[in-house]
Order: sequence, then C-alpha cells, then structure tokens
Amino acid sequence: MFNFLINELKIPLIKNISLTKQYTVSILTVLMVAFLCFSLQNWLSYRTSSLILLMTVSVIAMLFDIVPVIISAVLSALIWNFFFIPPVYNFHINNTQDLLMFFLYFFIALVNAVLTFKIREAEKKARDKEEKENTIKLYNTLLNSLSHELRTPIATILGAVDTLNENKEKLSIDNQNILLNEIGKAGFRLNRQVENLLNISRLENGILRPKFDWCDMNDLINSVLQKLSVNENHKIIFQSDETLPLFRIDEGFTEQIIHNLLHNSIQYTSENSIIEIEVRHQSENLIILISDNGNGFPEDKMDLVFNKFYRLPNTKAGGSGLGLSIVKGFVEAQNGKIKLNNKENGGAVFTVEIPAEMSYINHLKNE
Repeated sequence: MFNFLINELKIPLIKNISLTKQYTVSILTVLMVAFLCFSLQNWLSYRTSSLILLMTVSVIAMLFDIVPVIISAVLSALIWNFFFIPPVYNFHINNTQDLLMFFLYFFIALVNAVLTFKIREAEKKARDKEEKENTIKLYNTLLNSLSHELRTPIATILGAVDTLNENKEKLSIDNQNILLNEIGKAGFRLNRQVENLLNISRLENGILRPKFDWCDMNDLINSVLQKLSVNENHKIIFQSDETLPLFRIDEGFTEQIIHNLLHNSIQYTSENSIIEIEVRHQSENLIILISDNGNGFPEDKMDLVFNKFYRLPNTKAGGSGLGLSIVKGFVEAQNGKIKLNNKENGGAVFTVEIPAEMSYINHLKNE
C-alpha cells in the first residue's frame, strides 16, 4: 500500500544518500516516534504504540537499504519492550501474552522490513526492464521513421542525378530545371531531418542555450515564410502588425518554432486549408498563435503530440515525429510554454507564450 502511494505520488526515494546518513535518519526517526508515543502513553495503550512503531519501520523500509532498516526494526522492538511493556524500564516481561506479543512484534518488524525492501527492489528491476523496452521501442520507431524520411530524398537525389548524367543532351532545359528543383527539394527535406535529430539531441544534452537579442517579429515571420516550402493548395495568412514592439528573444529558436509549427500544419491538413499566424504582446509575454481550419486533434491524444517520435494514428506517411517535440524544447528553453487546443468551428490552434522584454525603439526610428 505504501509502495503504491509512493509510486502514485512520485515521492522521491532517498536510497542514494550515504549509509551513514541512512543509519542516522533511521535511528533518529525511531527515537522521535518512540518519544512521541511515550509522551502520549496516558492516551495510547502500549499495544497501540507497537502498531505506530511498526508503521514507522515500514516507512523506513520503503526508503533505505536493508541494514539500516533491520537496525530500525531491532531498535524499535527493544524500545517498545523497555519503555512500554509492563513492567517498564527493564527488559523483563512477566505476562506470557506480552512475551508472545513481543516476539511476534520482533518477527513481524523484521519480516515486514525485509519484504518491503525486496518488493521495492523488484519494482526497481521491473521499472528498469520497462525503461529498456521503451528505449528499444523508441529506437525502432526512430529507425522506421528515418528509413522512409531519409531514404526517400536520397533516392530522389540519386535518381535525378543519374537521369541528368545519362540523358543530359536529350533533356530540354525545362526538364533539367525540373530535375534540379527536385534535387533541391529532396536536399532541403534531408537537411531538415538531420537538423531535427541534431536539435533534439542537443536539447536533451543541454548543449543548446538561448542567446537573447532584440528581434522584429514581423521580419522574422516573413523570413520564415520565404524559406518555407508551401504547397500551392495551402494558404498562409499573416498580416504584419507595425504596432508590435521589439522582443528580446532567441531569434534562431523562435524561427525554428514557427517553421516547425507551420510545416506541421501544412503536412497534416488537407488541400485548400487555411493557416493563420498572429502575434500579440500581453503583459511581459510574446504570444504567437498558429491556427488552421483542418480536422483538429483527437482530445485523448492532445497531451501526446509533443512527445518525441510520437505520430498520430492513421496519419499519412512522412515525418519522424520530432517537429513538435523540438518546438516544445525551444519554447521551454526560453522559459515559455506551448498549448494546443481545438477550435470550436474546426481546426487546431497552437499558442506559444514566451516571457520577453519589449522595446518600442523601432517606432521611434519610423517617426
């Protein structure tokens, strides 16, 4: 029961502290509980005190190594005998029932301590096994995703290059340009996947650190839109707001956030979808909203979309499931937060909120 509560409430175990400290804390805990029970002996029977001491040993068993736990069990039994079982202040027990109860207490305290420790060790092994299985599953997911995401652009590049080499004189200039354009798109796609892998690795290792500087959000978003490969069947709406101040943010992180969110909307919405970008400033925060009029997200899956390598079931092929996890990483690296909601009239909206200093010096320059 106590192990269940620790797991559910995520109470951190302190087994990793030194044995000396474990001995000290265990002994002091038993002594403090015993003193409290002794102070209340006018209201507590000595049998009730034994249950309280037994519970104390059980709690210690969930936190510490086996030796400090056994010492606690033995100490609690001796204290209960000396201070609580009549006649008190000696180890002699006159009553046969009390003598039997003392030995039962001693036995139960030891067994409870050992079994609780063994259960905790078994749970730890089970967690380690589950983590290994999840790691293997994660790498299998990564390999399956990359087998498509990397193989497809590489095959496109190799095929186009072979065609150009073998039929260069027979191909018209327009056809050559089409093949070169395909090579460029495939190279861009390949580069994006490599960058995603590098970014997620750097975020996890703490290598990437934000470099805050003043940024014009209108210029940044327009720059992203120029670099983004937009399907002609998608329409992106962004209206520059000249009243916006400059924001002190990491420009590279924020550009990647907007790029990945737009790319996600383009990739997973149907033809003729409309994607809107809106930038606001609220109190001390930069607010970026990117919404679409697609099908939205399943309510029970919305908490999972920012997980690494996660892709919604029944989505079309393509994508490694890293884009949104990188977005979350870059947002949190700037002490911000990101939310995903479905719109009432259909579609989804990502809301990015980043704490940022603001300056209106750009307005002075324009006057």
